[in-house]
Amino acid sequence: MSGHEFLHSPGPTHIPDRVLAAMHRQPFDLVDRRLKEIAHSCFADLAGVFRTKGRIFIYAANGHGGWEAALANICAPGDAVLIPEVGHFSNNWADHARALGLDVASLEGDWRHAIDPNDIERTLRRDTGRRIKAVLAVQVDTGTGVASDVKAVREAIDAAGHPALLVADTIASLAAMPFDMDAWGVDVAIAASQKALMCPPGLAILAANDKAIRTAASVPRQHRYWDWKTRMAEENYRAFCGTMPEQLVFGLRAALDMIGEEGLPAIFARHRRLAGAVHRALEVWSEAGALSFNAALPEQRAVTVTAVRTGEGIDADLIRKHTRETLGVAVAGGLGRLSGHAFRIGHLGDLNEPMVLGCLAGLEVAFLQLGVPHAPGGVRAAIEFLAREAG
Repeated sequence: MSGHEFLHSPGPTHIPDRVLAAMHRQPFDLVDRRLKEIAHSCFADLAGVFRTKGRIFIYAANGHGGWEAALANICAPGDAVLIPEVGHFSNNWADHARALGLDVASLEGDWRHAIDPNDIERTLRRDTGRRIKAVLAVQVDTGTGVASDVKAVREAIDAAGHPALLVADTIASLAAMPFDMDAWGVDVAIAASQKALMCPPGLAILAANDKAIRTAASVPRQHRYWDWKTRMAEENYRAFCGTMPEQLVFGLRAALDMIGEEGLPAIFARHRRLAGAVHRALEVWSEAGALSFNAALPEQRAVTVTAVRTGEGIDADLIRKHTRETLGVAVAGGLGRLSGHAFRIGHLGDLNEPMVLGCLAGLEVAFLQLGVPHAPGGVRAAIEFLAREAG
């Protein structure tokens, strides 16, 4: 296929040429002063992205590894955690917790609505024995496109007078929408390199405040690689528990430079603008009744990924395959209970208006070629939305 493929999965995302170029170099010797300076500058700048004065930890891992790193440090087998269900990834996180021997209490959700803080407060009030060690909240569930209010979760914990830690999954949200770790009272936050941080997959990034660090110090050690205590050192070899994934860190350094140059407020505004264009197109397409938003409420629709439900008799996986293999536009498939019944448009990271419009145009062509019922004019509506927003 000629030309460039349009990558619009919600992860991995498009990698800027500047990040790719930064990785295209020979590694440094592990004790090279320049390597230490690069690594420590990444730790410092990531703290600014999380908006925290807490400690930053970088692992050679993916987001699932980040989940496990957080739980392995703050919990011991037998501890209880509370996980509100918002989609495929909140359920996967619960599975990780069970595999670590934790007692998981889940708050059932319909995969179409955000976390209900009232459910959190009621559940914690009933926990008179204070068994629940942590509340695990996903800010944006990548599988459903639903965004939850993390600050409201902390307010619910506080309203219940409960000492539980708040652990936030920001994998599909950090550096794309507001996240204010310290101001919101988040104790541990988890991110990954392959989303809005614009890097290849391979880095799990955690931030932990003093309360979380103190909690971890009291947990019996049953692991080494995840252990925060061994990583709180100046030497790179200890901070990474072995050899640093140098090329990935070089790429991260370039990505953080780009984030700093654009500025988080401008990045957040760009993501709102691009998401608005995608949402406007789907609003028009959905008038025919065959396509619809998975996130039921407009205010809970993520600015990073849109899950599109397909009606009876419409094969979402066929749309995805045709769009990728025939038109060069790669969107993601439905996961879990949405498998085969939804596709997902990623709109996060290193993207601009023409890239998003190219994705939407490719989808509209696919609908026409496959006979998918849709009201015409979705792309036009997105263009008009962007023209108004730019003005």
